[in-house]
This record gives sequence, C-alpha cells and structure tokens, in this order.
Amino acid sequence: MKIHREGYPTITLVTALLIIAVFVMRIFFPEAGNWVWFIYAPLIVLWIMMLQFFRSPNRKITPDPTAVLSPADGRVVVVEEAFEKEFFKKPMLQVSIFMSPLNVHQNRYPVTGKVLYKRHHQGKFLLAWSPKSSTLNERTSIVFETENDHQILMHQVAGFVARRIVCYTREGTTVKQGDELGFIKFGSRADLYLPLGTKVNVEIGDKVKGGISSIATLDIESAGKRVQD
Repeated sequence: MKIHREGYPTITLVTALLIIAVFVMRIFFPEAGNWVWFIYAPLIVLWIMMLQFFRSPNRKITPDPTAVLSPADGRVVVVEEAFEKEFFKKPMLQVSIFMSPLNVHQNRYPVTGKVLYKRHHQGKFLLAWSPKSSTLNERTSIVFETENDHQILMHQVAGFVARRIVCYTREGTTVKQGDELGFIKFGSRADLYLPLGTKVNVEIGDKVKGGISSIATLDIESAGKRVQD
C-alpha cells in the first residue's frame, strides 16, 4: 500500500509517540504489567488509522473527453440546479461528493484541459455534508476549460474535521484527467458545477471513486454555445 506524501509528517509524529511511549514504559515502569496496553493500544489504533487515511491507491485511469470523472472517493450528497455566484454567476448543475474519514482523500482532476481560475477562500468549518458548506466553509475554487470549450468549476471544501486543503495546480497550466489535483485532510467535500443540460450519471447516495466513476457526460456538440451564454 502506497502512502500519500501529505501523510508523512502525521504518520511520523504518531510513530514517534508510540516509540517514546514504549521507551518510557520499559525504562521507568518495567514491572507495569498488562495495563501498559491501555497506553499502547490507542497509539497503535491511531497509527493504523493514519495509514488507512493517507493511503494512495494505484489506479488505472482511462481518459474520456466526454466524461467528467469523480474528483474524489466518497458519497454523492447533492445533485441539483444551483446558482453559481463566484465565477459563472448563473445557474449551473451542482454535484457534491462527501468524503468521510474512511475514504481516500486524494483529489483528482475531473477533466483534461486548462486551469482558467484558482482562488482560496477563508471561511467556516461547518459539517461538510451541510448545504451551506459549499459557500461558507474554507475552500479552494478551480475552473477548468476542456479541449471542447466546456467550463467547469470545482470546489475543494474543508469540513468540521478537515482543516487543511492542499491544491497543487496553478492558473494557466494544462492538466490531465485523473492526475492528482490535491488532498484534503480528515473528512471533506468536493463540489462540481457543470453546464445546464449536462447528462448527470449519478444520484444522491451513490458511492464514487476518484478518477474512475463517471459523474456526468458532456455535450460536445453544444460546448461552444454554452461558453458564450
């Protein structure tokens, strides 16, 4: 199992705490007996949880210019029309994915194209499945333009537990569908805003995998017209 680089500091810290605990108990409390496991066990469980949380699975991703692939592992919690007021300033189709602490938290590019816009917004840390988290929580906004002129907005949204968003992309760069976009620590959410009329392939409650699951199918024939609207 591969561990994501964002997990190295946290896993190193937990490992160090476990080693220190063993050292202290062996040196200062050599006759402690079985009760030392009340100290060891929580640290071992925490260490295993960190390995699980920061895992980075190898996935074979097949790019598809007509598809919007899931940017994250998780569960679909929103599929609805919503007014996007940051960049497009018009109604869009919103699809939101909630990432629990048990999911892989590596984020991937949903499409191949150019990064037109990137902004980080300070905000609150409401529960990530709350509808208000999309606009009130700390988040990073990224707009992609595909080779077929579709424009799509993605939010990396921090949650009540997740308080650190990592985004590796920059404005003006060309990105490949399925490649790594970033990471959000300890439970979070990803929002996609798609052009109206886009065929959505998921429903609320569906489980999705980043870079694998098709969230939507883009209408290639009407792409240019939508950008002009």
